[in-house]
Amino acid sequence: MRHQAEKLWTASPLTWFGLVLGVILSLFPFYWMIVIASRTSDAANSWPPPFLPGGKLGENIQRVLDNGDANIVKGLLNSFLVSGTITVATVFFGSLAGFAFAKLKFRGKNALLLVILASMMVPIQLGVLPLYILMAKLEWLNTMPSVTVPFLIGGFGIFMMRQYAEQAVPNELIEAARVDGCSTWRIYWHVVVPALRPAAAVLGLLTFMEQWNQFFWPFVVLADPANPTVQISLRSLNTAYFADNSQIFAGTLIATLPLFVIFVLFGRQIIGGIMEGAVKS
Repeated sequence: MRHQAEKLWTASPLTWFGLVLGVILSLFPFYWMIVIASRTSDAANSWPPPFLPGGKLGENIQRVLDNGDANIVKGLLNSFLVSGTITVATVFFGSLAGFAFAKLKFRGKNALLLVILASMMVPIQLGVLPLYILMAKLEWLNTMPSVTVPFLIGGFGIFMMRQYAEQAVPNELIEAARVDGCSTWRIYWHVVVPALRPAAAVLGLLTFMEQWNQFFWPFVVLADPANPTVQISLRSLNTAYFADNSQIFAGTLIATLPLFVIFVLFGRQIIGGIMEGAVKS
């Protein structure tokens, strides 16, 4: 039986082949981006295509930074501000509401939860017109609040934290805190938040990536090229009649690096949160 158990956990050659193939297919687009970003513009259309990086990466990155139409430095700063603010707000309000829906008793809880679930089924495209009119009424067009405030809280974050809190926070722990005289806020801050930290890390990463890659709504409300997000800046690199592929790929590389750095810094907590959630499920 021990031999059979060891054999069960031993990867077969077919498994290794599938894993290696999956890694290659996942990393190849990023490698190809670096190859084209380090060469001249015609390298993307040449045949046979180049498979080794060139020596023009620094030059192409400098061209992107000097491109006044793209204004990518301002786009990076704006995207950091918008994505960071939305991420913090989503994790905070999502965990607070998730705790309330999971552990507190109040009238209309199930009905409110159904409304939140229903809001997840409505795509943003259906609400563009009224939301745009609202932003115009508030005089927020071409400003960062127009791309920040509408997304400070979402139904997915509330539902995710509610499902996690349902299993991660024992009712006995909350009752013990009540007996010790803790208020609801202190229970949330000192008992619930530490238990929800793995799920909060996962939700924070997903939210930051989603907002960093957001294009549609910023494209609608940010008409001023002097105040873009990073995705609007990348679009500005591809507005010429002749597309400068090396500059476009260099700009994409610049826009991708912050996500890579964040994943490297917080990857252990994020993967730990995913695995812990899987075990609890």
